[in-house]
Amino acid sequence: MLAAGRQSSDRSRDALASLCETYWYPVYAFIRRQGHDADAARDLTQEFFARVLEKNYFGDADPARGRFRAFLLASIRHFLANERDRARALKRGGPSPPLSLDVENAEGTYQLEGRDDLTPEKLFDARWAMLLLDRALNRLRRSYEASGKADVFDRLKGFLTGDSQDVPYVEVAQSLDSTEPAVKVAVHRLRRRFREALIEEIAQTVSSPADIDAEIRHLLDAVSR
Repeated sequence: MLAAGRQSSDRSRDALASLCETYWYPVYAFIRRQGHDADAARDLTQEFFARVLEKNYFGDADPARGRFRAFLLASIRHFLANERDRARALKRGGPSPPLSLDVENAEGTYQLEGRDDLTPEKLFDARWAMLLLDRALNRLRRSYEASGKADVFDRLKGFLTGDSQDVPYVEVAQSLDSTEPAVKVAVHRLRRRFREALIEEIAQTVSSPADIDAEIRHLLDAVSR
């Protein structure tokens, strides 16, 4: 991801625009938790990502120290510290690819945030972590669908999300016309494949494979607070 910002081709700019469209909500939540109202947060979020594209914010990223999450958080802090006209609406234009940020519906999502005790930084990390976990889960579901096993995934995914932690294996086995030992093996395989999917998602947000394990620990800690 950081590499996308260090290139100047149309392809790399499109890739960077796609990243912005994917990871915008943690930024919005961070800005709201900083005390800005919904209207200001919408404008600031869009302005920030417009500048990411226009000014190539990520072009200065150090690949030896780069985690997209940490760099993005530092960038939004810097942006807010230097933003003087907070009421200024986004001015689109220039060669930057248009962004499809669903900021009009962001406040509805923000109002569902259940905890007010999280700092802006902790909320940012928690939303970032949930976004990556959701993307890994969707990646895994698509894999099961491609092999014609969407029904198996739907019955087993609760063992990943915790929704089925009290459901006996034998009950799931009956629903799948299978056996309890086979379901246990399938759940074990699902968890392994989910970790692989999560690693693939996180690998896109770090500059070195050596950072993946530390990033996983950090994000799992963020959602368990």
